[in-house]
Parts: sequence; structure tokens; C-alpha cells
Amino acid sequence: MTEATRHTPGTPCWVSLMVHGLDRTQSFYGELFGWEFSPGPQQLGPYVRALIDGKEVAGIGSLSADRQLPIAWTPYLATDDADTTAETIRSCGGTVGVGPLDAEDAGRMAVVTDPAGAVFGIWQASAHGGTAVYGTHGTPVWNELLTVETSSVGKFYQAVFGYEVEAVVSADLDYVTLLLKGRPVASLHGVGHALPRNRGTHWMTYFEVEDPDEAAERVVGLGGHVVQPPREASSGRLAIVADPEGAVFTIVRSAARGPR
Repeated sequence: MTEATRHTPGTPCWVSLMVHGLDRTQSFYGELFGWEFSPGPQQLGPYVRALIDGKEVAGIGSLSADRQLPIAWTPYLATDDADTTAETIRSCGGTVGVGPLDAEDAGRMAVVTDPAGAVFGIWQASAHGGTAVYGTHGTPVWNELLTVETSSVGKFYQAVFGYEVEAVVSADLDYVTLLLKGRPVASLHGVGHALPRNRGTHWMTYFEVEDPDEAAERVVGLGGHVVQPPREASSGRLAIVADPEGAVFTIVRSAARGPR
């Protein structure tokens, strides 16, 4: 288990989910990841923070019945100035959908969209620094943008956050790692026509688990479903799953932790 310190601007620092059935969703993730919950800022409706050993790892909010937004995990990228970053996003071809606004004394945030249509957030921390612990079961461990091709959208993220990029040199793999001060923080994966038509370009959050096979079975037992069954990958053993409202995420036992 690693506790987080201050997040460098551009680093994924939080993940949040907006759903219609907050109680059911809390029950699902509580059973799957061992999360407990405490109240969070309420500006946009009921909102709770998920905790592991008392440390914050993610947020879940409630959508009103008349808001038919896509149900999806949204990563937040750290910034020292949410207003300036929001203006940079606009000037680089993105859009700002919500904010910037203050989340009580926790910080200042905005929900934005990149030029390819992927939704993400920006977070200027105050009292709430973001995800406080990494590397153990139930914590977010990685974020990857799935898009048609990485070249144009990669330039957007470089311009906004100053990432260094490390591309895989391959004729059949369009994959770019985003780095800050030489440290990998996220990735872009161009999948061409394999991009799901019903989702478009989107960010995928990876959550660490002890046993992806057991966790995938538990997802089904809790009312979710398996999108792609467990398999071995360069990042570790992983599966793509969805919660009862359809939010898709990846569960992984990272290769760095070794086999179970």
C-alpha cells in the first residue's frame, strides 16, 4: 500500500462515478472492493467518498431521474489552477461541461471533454487532495484513454498538461504512454474500428484486485456483468467488467505484484 502525496499537475488524482441508484451502487462496490463510505460535497446532488482503511479512494454521486447521462467512471487530472486549465482546454479544442466550481472546501473542479469526445475532470485540491492510497485491493491503479487513433488527441493532452510521450514503435499497435518528469501516469490506446460504437472515445479506469478471476465472478453475483473475461496482458492479469448500471471498468492484478 502506498499513500499519496501532493499530485503533480496532470496526474490522475481521483475517479468519480455518477449513478441513478446510489444505495445499490454503494452495495455493489462495497462488496466487490471492501469500500466503506462517508459523505462528500453535495453541490451536484448526494455524493459519497469511498474509503479503504479510512483513506479516500474514489467518489460516487447520485444523478436525478431526469438526467440521462452516460454512466461511466471519470478520472480527474490534477491542476494548480482549475480556471486557467479550463481556458486552456477550450483554446485547444476541448469543451467545459461543468464548472469550474468550488466543491465546498474540498477543492475546485470542472468536468470537461477532449476534442475526440472523452469526458474527464480537472481537480484543484484544497482540503481534499484526491485518492489517498494506491497499490492494494480496491484502489485505482491506472487510467487509459481508448480512442480511434492517438496522434491528434495526444497533442491535445500534451498541450494542456505538458506530458512527455512514449510511443510503442509497432505497425499494428497504436499505444502511447503519458509521462510527467519521466514517470508514467496514464496511456492512450488507439483501437480504430474496435472502439465500441455505443461509447465512443472514453477513459477506462483500472482497479487493483487480489484475484481477477474471483473478482469477475463476484461482479456477476452482485448484478454486474463481464465484458471481457480474465486474461493475461503485459500489465498483469485483467478482466473488463461492468457494474449493475453499466459503468465499465477494468480489474487487474498488476504484473509488478507478481502472480497470486
